[in-house]
Amino acid sequence: MRTATSRPVTSRPVRRQILTFAAIGVINTATYYGFYLLFLIPLPYLGAHVLAFLLSMTGSFFLNARFTYRTRPTWRKFLLFPLTNAANFLITTAGVYVIVGVLHQGSRFAPLVASMAAIPVTFVVSRWVMDSEAGAVRMIA
Repeated sequence: MRTATSRPVTSRPVRRQILTFAAIGVINTATYYGFYLLFLIPLPYLGAHVLAFLLSMTGSFFLNARFTYRTRPTWRKFLLFPLTNAANFLITTAGVYVIVGVLHQGSRFAPLVASMAAIPVTFVVSRWVMDSEAGAVRMIA
């Protein structure tokens, strides 16, 4: 919906959501990375990656429900939320493997580098799951 002097009604909430999602992403990445380094002590890098990913994803769900999408967390959304990170998980896991296992680079920064490619995909899918009013067209508008 447009008026003569305003932007589409949906543009402001989407921009706010993107900025909040990005801020939570920074927090989530720091949380993930802290857990990753902690678990890297007793576990191999892929085990540390998986465990840190699962723990940080749970925190991400609650932060995004409250602050990004301003929606009540439900069991349905909680159970669907991992789908939002499926692409993220596959991209970052493949990236970590390629960086460490194929390119023989260090395991300390590999997850940070690998995760950058997954951010846009994660936002689009998480908005679809968390914001039940966001249709396919509005989701990318």
